[in-house]
Amino acid sequence: MRGGKVLLAALALALGVCPAHGSECSQANAIYEDQAGHELRFEPVGSEAAVTSNHFKIRIAGASLALDGVVMASGEPERPHGIVMHDCPTGDVTGAELSACTVWQGPIYTVDGAGKIGLLEAEDSPAAVQILLPDFGPSLRASTAWGEGKAQSDSSDAFRFTGCAA
Repeated sequence: MRGGKVLLAALALALGVCPAHGSECSQANAIYEDQAGHELRFEPVGSEAAVTSNHFKIRIAGASLALDGVVMASGEPERPHGIVMHDCPTGDVTGAELSACTVWQGPIYTVDGAGKIGLLEAEDSPAAVQILLPDFGPSLRASTAWGEGKAQSDSSDAFRFTGCAA
């Protein structure tokens, strides 16, 4: 039996995912899933000079669609504000173009093991147990990412920690 556990651990490492708990994983490498199977995967920002504090992708279950997400501090008082985009143009874009490709935007909340709600922390912080994107589900249905060949299953707004990318 011991050999089987070693084999599973080696396989998980080879696939780039380790079964760590959120406290053992940085937010930059955390992987989450909602009840529909949509995956929210954080990625390292890659620059200390970046305006954003976190980057992530949401892979839509049952479709070959990935939405891009960024987190920036905004508001008064400052708090993490996320934006999820679908097929946004690059380079000089107008506000109307950016608005047309925005799937969701709003504050990003976390839930810890005791059920306490907080704000998403920087990418080098321990991974949250759960991520909340308020009204993400309805926003997804009303966006350009919804329809034939795209998203066709609802999201619950709540994503639970499932693993850590290596």
